[in-house]
Amino acid sequence: MKKGMMALAIFLTLNVFAGVSSNFSFSSNYFWRGMSQTMDAPAYSGGFDYSSEGGFYAGTWGSNVAFGGAGLELDTYIGYAGETDGGLGWDVGYINYAYPEVTDADFSEIYVALSYAGVGFSYYLGDEFGDYYDISYGFGDFSFSYGDYEDTGSNFLVGYGFSLGEYDASLGYSSFTADSASGLEDEDGLFFTVGASF
Repeated sequence: MKKGMMALAIFLTLNVFAGVSSNFSFSSNYFWRGMSQTMDAPAYSGGFDYSSEGGFYAGTWGSNVAFGGAGLELDTYIGYAGETDGGLGWDVGYINYAYPEVTDADFSEIYVALSYAGVGFSYYLGDEFGDYYDISYGFGDFSFSYGDYEDTGSNFLVGYGFSLGEYDASLGYSSFTADSASGLEDEDGLFFTVGASF
């Protein structure tokens, strides 16, 4: 908790400098890797990000959640990203997921991502709950992705983004198929998200 609050204070302070942005969004449901983190209830989230011209970035992001006694998720991350002259994008980083009320649920991942001409591939190396990978494709305002979470299940996501006045909005459909050994149930649902960056 102290680490998360310290990161938040740092980014609030840095917000007066170039390279720092903030964001806030509302979603009718918070799906993560196909699984609702709010028991199908709405989610309010926001964060702060710093990025340098050289490709280094760091940030913190938080949202309400509702599972296993947890009511808050607070993530912190750092990474390095760039793009070659030929258009190949890459991203390498570290993310920590913290749940102040249930510290036993905290975990972290190291990730690597590549993208080219609308196609993306990401791999997350988990320290406790297994590895995860996803493949995505976007064209125009539409996006599609398929992901597989080790020993947990797979998910499919389709989204459509659009402007809603001065805000960014999207409609999405998420479907999760649980692995038989995970003890989880299949999930699916439509959701709406609206937000802004500053």
